[in-house]
Formats: sequence, structure tokens, C-alpha cells
Amino acid sequence: MPFFRGRLQRRRRHRRLVSRGFASSVLRADTRVLTGRAGTPTYARKRGPNLLSTGQLRFEDSNLEPIAQKVLGGERLEFRDGVSLYRSSDLLAIGYLANYVREKLHGNRTYFNVNRHINPTNVCVASCRLCAFGRKPDAPGAYTMALDEAFRLAGQGWTEAVTEFHIVGGLHPDLPFQYYVDLIRGLKERFPSVHLKAFTAVEIGYYSHVTRLSIREILEKLKEAGLGSLPGGGAEIFAPAVRRVICDHKIGAHTWLQVHRTAHELGLHSNATMLYGHIESAEDSTDHLLELRKLQDETHGFQTLIPLAFHPANTELGKMVPRHETTGFMDLKNVAIARLLLDNFPHVKAYWIMMTPRVAQVALRFGADDIDGTVVEEKIYHDAGATTP
Repeated sequence: MPFFRGRLQRRRRHRRLVSRGFASSVLRADTRVLTGRAGTPTYARKRGPNLLSTGQLRFEDSNLEPIAQKVLGGERLEFRDGVSLYRSSDLLAIGYLANYVREKLHGNRTYFNVNRHINPTNVCVASCRLCAFGRKPDAPGAYTMALDEAFRLAGQGWTEAVTEFHIVGGLHPDLPFQYYVDLIRGLKERFPSVHLKAFTAVEIGYYSHVTRLSIREILEKLKEAGLGSLPGGGAEIFAPAVRRVICDHKIGAHTWLQVHRTAHELGLHSNATMLYGHIESAEDSTDHLLELRKLQDETHGFQTLIPLAFHPANTELGKMVPRHETTGFMDLKNVAIARLLLDNFPHVKAYWIMMTPRVAQVALRFGADDIDGTVVEEKIYHDAGATTP
């Protein structure tokens, strides 16, 4: 990946940090969760000068000035603030505030890891309009990996530098739950030092449905086999009216949040996502982020928020509601607003696969402090038209 440059030093757990100038990078563990008082942004402990009061800072959109006063004063933003941010076109002002928060939390450091994506199957009983990845069992391009095949894929090009396997797939109608338990256990036995981040809340909910085991029982079995954390996929947008259009076959917001709550109670950290650039409103996006913030206040188990752009190519939703791919303006705006509203999330990710390496670099000045990892092979976004390497 040409946009990573610099000297690497190894430290425990192989967690990468790279400077935003890409002049150097170091490896170190960083599993901190921000646990300031509920309602008080963690970065508020490190207040800076209020430039608005001195006249040194002026915004094109004056409606953002009360929000800036809150951010610079270490106050938590509210629903109406989020809506105002989404409705504003003053991207540089929003980015300035997000970068202020980002630097208070992480200084000039950016996190990445050496990871590999593994998608054991694309066969899926759901027919979500937003998805280009899923296939019916007899459809062209449908596949399901045997366990040995998945283990071989994990080992291709493996070195001691690999830190994580990211494992998600379709909701297969015939694979038994034991397949997934054996997949996790087999990977952990073969690659004991690699962290296993696997199965979205949608997959966990599906396993619970077909086995008639509780969500807690499913997660306990996977954790015992070696599961280390959950990815954040399947959240999309929590608004029920939107979900009925874009992903009516998936679990609802309540179940998604319950899966992550249960994971946190069991000591499993997780990520969260938000899909934008489709039919969502400013109110929908704001509500989504605040629901995540509310759960984080209670559990402190989320590590990273990943804003995900909707890619319309090869999707039913793209045909129903003609959309072009999101612009860099929209990508940066969603990253920045996520950083401002999610004051209790340690990290906000600029997913370079989705937004391209160059936009991801710019996003590091708009609130992002994480750019994911090496990935190696990505299927889900590329099936929907992504052209990144």
C-alpha cells in the first residue's frame, strides 16, 4: 500500500500508529476505551483556548458558532446540533472542529493494522436491496469455502506481522452453526497470535434464530473457540422506515444493539458502522449516532465507528433510487460529524477501501484517526463497484 510510509518498530499486539505526515510510524498496543462521565466528552479534560471568543476563528456558516462554543468548551452536542452539522455546507468549519477533537484525543497519531479479510461464503438467505455481495445458493458466482480452504486462505502470505483476521459472510441457509465455531477454533489453533474479529450482529442474530440459542449463548460459544471481537457491520441506519427500504431482511436496530450490548457484557469489544449516501435524512443519521453514543455510555465496549458510503453499483437499491457514488465532500463530512457526536468513542475510521487512499489521507484532518489495514482482498465493496486496489 503506497500511502503507508515510514520506519516500523514492533511492540506488543502489533497495533500500528502512523503520523499524519507519514514521516514515521511505530507499533504499539492501544486498546483504551474512553470512559469519561456520561454526558461529558472525554477530550474535555484537555481544553484549549476559545478562539471564537477572541475573534481569531470565524465560520462561513454562523449557525455553527454555538456548536463550536460547545466543542471548544468541552460540552456534549445534542440532537439539534447534529442536524445542524449535517445541514451545513461549511465543510472546513466542521472539519476544523472535528480535527480539534481528534488532536485532543490522539495528537498526531493514526492507527492501522496488518489484517486480512476472509469471507467464508456469499450465499445468503437475505435479499437486502443495498447489497451486491449476497447470492442465492444456485446463483452464478455463489461460493462456500470448506474449512480447509478458509485455513489455506488465511495462511497465504501470512507472516508474524499479521495482527488480525476480519471474518464476515452471508447468512447461509444450510451451514450449521458448528461450521462457524470450527472456523474460529481452527484459525486460533493455527494462528494463535492473530486477533479474530468476526461475524456481524446480523450474523449473530441469524445463528441465534436457526439454532434457537440465545444471543448470549451464541457469543459464549464463539468466544470460547477464540473470537476476539465483533466488527460493526449491519447497522446501516437504525431508522425503521429506512431499514424497511434498504435492508428489510436484516435484524432491526434493537436486536443489533442488543447483540453488541451482550458482547460488551461478555468482555468482547466491538466496532460500529453507519451507512450514508442513500435515502437517509440528517435526522436519521444524527439519531443513529446518538443511539450508538447512548449504548457506549452504558457499556464502554465500542472501539471504533466506521462511516460507510453506499456504493450503488450492482444493487437493487441503486436501481430503485438512482444514486451516484458519494463525493469526497460527503465522505469527509460524515467522518467529521461522527467524531463530533461520538465523544465517547475512542476511534473514528476512514476506511480507505471505500473512500480511496487519497480521501482517507485527507480525512485524517477531518476527525479520523484510523485507516483500517492492509486488507489484502476485499469482496463486499468491490462487488458493489469499488475500484480501490
